[in-house]
Amino acid sequence: MTDLTDARLVPARTDLADVRLRGRVDAARYVAGRSGRLAAASAPLRRRPSPDAGIETEAVMGDPVTLYDTDGGFAFVQLETDGYVGYLPKAALALEAPTPTHRVTALRTFLYPAADMKRPPLGHVSLGAGLGITGREGDFLRLADDGHAFADSAYVFADHCAPVGIVEPDPAATAERLVGTPYLWGGRTSLGLDCSGLVQLCLALAGIPSPRDADQQETALGMALPTRLDGLARGDLVFWRGHVGMMLDETRLIHANGYHMAVAVEPLAGAVARIAEKSYGAVTSIRRVMP
Repeated sequence: MTDLTDARLVPARTDLADVRLRGRVDAARYVAGRSGRLAAASAPLRRRPSPDAGIETEAVMGDPVTLYDTDGGFAFVQLETDGYVGYLPKAALALEAPTPTHRVTALRTFLYPAADMKRPPLGHVSLGAGLGITGREGDFLRLADDGHAFADSAYVFADHCAPVGIVEPDPAATAERLVGTPYLWGGRTSLGLDCSGLVQLCLALAGIPSPRDADQQETALGMALPTRLDGLARGDLVFWRGHVGMMLDETRLIHANGYHMAVAVEPLAGAVARIAEKSYGAVTSIRRVMP
């Protein structure tokens, strides 16, 4: 059941709402959404159908979406991975895209128009992107033609992918691979991440579903620990009001943050002192996600 108290997760406008919300929200009409997937390498989800609207989050290739309406070049959607609602570029969607069979395991990899690394690439896809694969040619996998937004056939280097269901059991190991990735508000690809996007991506690759934002993660993930800065373990999540980081061990924190404008590792004690003074205040909770 949709939580109507969180507008980020409610597929409704004054003129239109999900038919499942009839009787719970007021709208001029109610529609049944259509299932689709992101066919572009990635795309920003915005709160308004305008290119100058801020990025709320990003969808990556293969992400399932529910489409409710189109508005010019934008599509009003709900992301099925975390429930986020907003506007994606309409051209980035495919309604008949296949279910992904593989995930990208490299930080990012190129798509080619043929099984040939010397051909000019069509573009790149990021860590965690879902690909529908129809066959193999030498060292390359061929993407289903209806699973991507490129005009040509698309191929990806096979060793940069793994079948869906194979997971990285250590989310902190994934986070370490992303050190130096630039900070991007709303970002959740290996080209740019925000704090909760980093956590969500690392947990997803471990097979652990996660909400999108830090405040949602703080109430939904794992179990609460005493709010102390000792006795912490690898993978524990440390929350502030509006920020989250992941422990690499008892003393070191990794987080995407605006101070470094990147994914960075630093002593927890130093981060806590700086954040308390300059931005988010005191630590609000600590949660253990990994057993």
